[in-house]
Amino acid sequence: MKIDLIVGARPNYMKAAPVYRELMKYPTEFQCRLVHTGQHYDEKMSDIFFRELELPKPHIYLGVGSGRHGEQTGKIMIEYEKAILDNKPDLVLVAGDVNSTVACSLVAVKMHIKVGHIEGGLRSRDWNMPEEINRIVTDNISDYLFTTSRDADENLKAEGIAPEKIFFVGNTMIDSLQYYMPRVDRRKIHDELNVKPGEYILITLHRPSNVDRDEIFKDLFDTLETIQKRITIVFPMHPRTRKMLAEFGMGHYLELPNLKITEPLGYHDFMKLQKHAALVLTDSGGLQEETTVLGVPCLTLRKNTERPITIWEGTNELVGPNPEKILSRTTAILNGDVKKGKIPEYWDGHAAERLVAVLRNISK
Repeated sequence: MKIDLIVGARPNYMKAAPVYRELMKYPTEFQCRLVHTGQHYDEKMSDIFFRELELPKPHIYLGVGSGRHGEQTGKIMIEYEKAILDNKPDLVLVAGDVNSTVACSLVAVKMHIKVGHIEGGLRSRDWNMPEEINRIVTDNISDYLFTTSRDADENLKAEGIAPEKIFFVGNTMIDSLQYYMPRVDRRKIHDELNVKPGEYILITLHRPSNVDRDEIFKDLFDTLETIQKRITIVFPMHPRTRKMLAEFGMGHYLELPNLKITEPLGYHDFMKLQKHAALVLTDSGGLQEETTVLGVPCLTLRKNTERPITIWEGTNELVGPNPEKILSRTTAILNGDVKKGKIPEYWDGHAAERLVAVLRNISK
C-alpha cells in the first residue's frame, strides 16, 4: 500500500511521527511518503521538530508558507494535486485539524484516493474556530477515522458516519510523549532559563479569539502581570502573539520582571518545562492532553474544548479568557487545591501500533 502521510504545522508532527515509525516496520507492506505542506516553515516552528522527532527529510515539500485561511488552503490543494498527479498514493493519511489536513483530504477524495484521519471525531461545537470547520469537513470525506477517545466515536456516529469507518486506537501524540520522555528528562532547559522545577507557570497563547482582540488580549496580560508578582511565568511566545503585542502597543508587558519570554521551543525542551510546571495556562488543544497524561494542572483559556475527556478524566479545567476565573483557580492551585485526574483509555504509548494494525488488515 502506498501511503502519503501529511504534515504541515507544529501540532501535526507529534501525531504523525509515531505512525511513520510504525509503518517503517513493514517495508514489504507499506511505501510511505512524508509530505510537508510548509504551512509552518521556519526553524522554530518546523525544522527542530523534524530533528527531535526523528522524521526524515520530507519526500515531497510543497512550500506554501503562510497566508489567510482560504488562500493557504487553496495553495496547498493546488500544489498537492500537482505533486501526486503522476504518482498517486493508495491512501492519504492526515492528522488533526489544521489547513493542511482539510486541503490534502479534499484533493485526495476528488482524485478518488482513500483518506484516513488521525484524531477524527473531536468537536468543540464552536463554528467560529477554523479548526472546527476543518475537523468536520475532513471527517465527512474520510474513509477511515482513527479516534483518540470514545466520545469522538459517538460524535461521528451522531453525524451519520458509518460505524465500520471508525477505529478507536488512542492518542498518537501521547505515543511521542512516552517514547521521547528519556530524552526529555535529560534536557537542561531549567538551568538555561534559571527556573526551578515546580516553581513556575508555563503559558502558551496564540488563538485569534484571545490575541486578535485588544480588550481580551490586554485583560489576559493584566492577569499575567498580577500572577507574576507571586510566581515566575515562562512564556514561549508564538510569532502571532508577539506580532499582536506590537500592533496593540503592548510591548511594555515584555518587561515584566517575573515573566520569562522565550522564542518558540523545541519539542524536548518544551515537554521538560511542561512536565515540571506548577500549572499550565494555555489555549492550545494538545497541551490539554499532554498535561492530563503528565498529571500537571491545566487551565484552558477558552470557552470550549474539542477534548472534553481532559476535563472529565484529566487535569484540565475550562476558565475561558476570564481574568477573575483565571486568578481564582491559579491562586487555589498554587495553594494546593489541585484537580486529580487519570490517564484516559488507550493513551498508553501504543496508539500508532493499533492504527497500523488496522491499515495492515485493510491492505490485505
